[in-house]
Amino acid sequence: MAETSSNGEGGESRGRRAFLTGAIAGSAAGLVGAASLTAKSGAKESGPAVHTTKRVEWRLASSFPSSLDTIYGAGEVLSEEVSAMTDGAFNIRVYEAGELVPGLQVMDAVQKGSAEIGQTGSYYYIGKNPALVFDTCLPFGFTPRQQNAWLNEGGGLELIQELYSDFGILSFPAGNTGVQMGGWFRDQIDTPEDLKGLKMRIPGLGGKVMDRLGVSVQVLAGGDIYQALERGAIDATEWVGPYDDKKLGFYEVAKNYYYPGWWEPGPSLSFLVNQAAWDTLPATYQGILRAAGQKAAATMQERYDAKNPPALRELLAAGVQLRPFSDEILNASRDASVELLEEEAAADATYARIYDNWKSFRSSSFDWFATGELAYARFAWS
Repeated sequence: MAETSSNGEGGESRGRRAFLTGAIAGSAAGLVGAASLTAKSGAKESGPAVHTTKRVEWRLASSFPSSLDTIYGAGEVLSEEVSAMTDGAFNIRVYEAGELVPGLQVMDAVQKGSAEIGQTGSYYYIGKNPALVFDTCLPFGFTPRQQNAWLNEGGGLELIQELYSDFGILSFPAGNTGVQMGGWFRDQIDTPEDLKGLKMRIPGLGGKVMDRLGVSVQVLAGGDIYQALERGAIDATEWVGPYDDKKLGFYEVAKNYYYPGWWEPGPSLSFLVNQAAWDTLPATYQGILRAAGQKAAATMQERYDAKNPPALRELLAAGVQLRPFSDEILNASRDASVELLEEEAAADATYARIYDNWKSFRSSSFDWFATGELAYARFAWS
C-alpha cells in the first residue's frame, strides 16, 4: 500500500482532506440515489437509496513501480475510493510497471482491452499522435495549477478526448507531480556545447528539444533508469523531483542535480480508460470513477508538495551539488522548443488547433500569475 500523507501535516490539511472526501462521497451518493430511483422505473422511495449491486472487476496497468509510492500511489487511491463508494462491488486491481505490461506499453494494453484502465503519462505515446503531449505538458509551458485549469476549465480536456477517441480510449487527469527538476548529470554542464553527445534519459517533447541540442536521447521506464545510469549506458537522467529521485538512488551515481525542469514545469498524468469497458459501467459507477479520479489527482499533488522539501534537504546533506541551468542553456532550449512546436503545428491541423488554444490560455494565464503570485513569491521568498 502507498504511504499515507499524514506525517508532519497539521489539522488544517487533514480538515481539507476530510472535506474533499466528504464532498466526493456526497456527490457519489447523489449519483447512486438517482440511478436507484431510475432503476425502479420512477417508484417513490421513502428510505435510503440503495446502489446497483453489479459486480465489476477491472485491472489497472501502471507505468510506474510500486516503490514510487507517491506517483504509483495515485492508482491505489483511485482503487480504494472506488471500492469504498460501491461497498466493494466495483474493484480495480492495480498492477505496477512490468507486472501486467511493460511501463511504456500501458496505452496499448488499454486500447486492446487487456487492461480496462491505465495510469501513465500521455507524452510517452507521441509516436502514436504528437498532439498527445498536450495531455501531459509542453516545454516552458504551464505550472501545475495552470495545467489543471487549462484541462478542466479551458477546454483542453475536450480536445484531448477527441485525440483518444481514435484509439477507443477516454482520458482523465490522474494527478500532477508539480514542477520537476532538471535532472542528474555525471559531469557539470555550463553551455549548450556541453550537451552535445550526452546520452540522456528524457521522454516527451523535452527529449525532442534535447535531441536538437545534440543530446543522444533515450526513453526508459522509471524502474530501468538506475541500472542504465550506473553502468554508463546514459550520462544523465531526469525523473521527477527530490522525493522520487532520492528513492531511485540517482544521487549515488551522479552528483550534479540541475534545475529547473523546463521541459516539465507542471506535468499531469492520466487515467486512460478503455471506451468499451466504460460503456458497460452503470452511470453510478461512471460517476464514482470520475470522483475517485479527482481525489487521486489531488492526493498526488499534495503528497509531492509535502515530501519534496525534506527530501531535497536530505540530498544536499548527502553531498549532492545543486546547480541551476545557465541562462545560455535555458535560452537555447526555449528557442529550440518554440521552433519545434511551430513546426509540429504547421504540419498537422489538429495539432495546430490544440496549440492555438493552448497558446491563448498560456498568454492570459501567465499575465495573471506574473501580476499576482510571482510578485508575491519574489518578495516573500527573498
